[in-house]
Amino acid sequence: MTTMPRSSLPDDREPQRHRHRDLEQIAIASLGCARVLMETGSRAGTVHECCRLLATGLGAKMLGVRVGYASISVTLVSGVNTITRMVTVQRHGMDYRLNQRVRGLVVSASETGMAPAEITARLDAVVTDSPRYPVWFVVAAVGVACAAFGGLLGIDRLAFVPVCLAGCVGQLIRHAMLKNGINPYVATVATAFAAASLGGIAARLAGSDTINLAMIASTLLLVPGIPATNAQADILDGLPTLGSARAISVLMTMVFATTGICAAQAVLGLHQ
Repeated sequence: MTTMPRSSLPDDREPQRHRHRDLEQIAIASLGCARVLMETGSRAGTVHECCRLLATGLGAKMLGVRVGYASISVTLVSGVNTITRMVTVQRHGMDYRLNQRVRGLVVSASETGMAPAEITARLDAVVTDSPRYPVWFVVAAVGVACAAFGGLLGIDRLAFVPVCLAGCVGQLIRHAMLKNGINPYVATVATAFAAASLGGIAARLAGSDTINLAMIASTLLLVPGIPATNAQADILDGLPTLGSARAISVLMTMVFATTGICAAQAVLGLHQ
């Protein structure tokens, strides 16, 4: 259980007295928003604040909230009635636009005292209607990003196009595998192997002198930057269990990515 900091909202007002089923609806609405925030890249402090704002805004008192890597639970109290509910967190990812829209919904609902059923309905609509970039645009952007970071790593000009193409193919493979429910770590090692192999072969054919660097640059799309930042933030915020779980996930991702790169180097007969 974690005590949340006070905000500018009138938390000192007398909470309403809710029946058990009313508290349950408030808990369900709070957990629904918290789950989406967690799955779209929020740190634990943001998820805590989401639950607190909604509970307070709907007239209940939050007794405690636990944010875990795979689940979130909240305990609400109103008078003599107390209820605890839990929700499962699915695959962690990053969707900044959806994350911001859910945050806006939480603030709006807490300020207006929106009914829990309406909050849940609006959340479903936000998740469904949130704009997303087309796959081809994301694939192209990732390829260019890999090539640009490769330049920072020291690849030569002849390797720029091969790295860009390999990054595009890697992102396409990763997207397809995750969309079809493949284990994220299996998708990571497969993506790393395919992107590194293609980057290395293309760089060799182009006459590049930085083939090994080109192979590494082709897999930079797999670097878990946001999860690593969130892991550090959660630990510094006094949540070592969640922070450690996120850190282990980051470590496992890097291990599988490295495995894919090493396998590609072995196939191509290259040495680090």
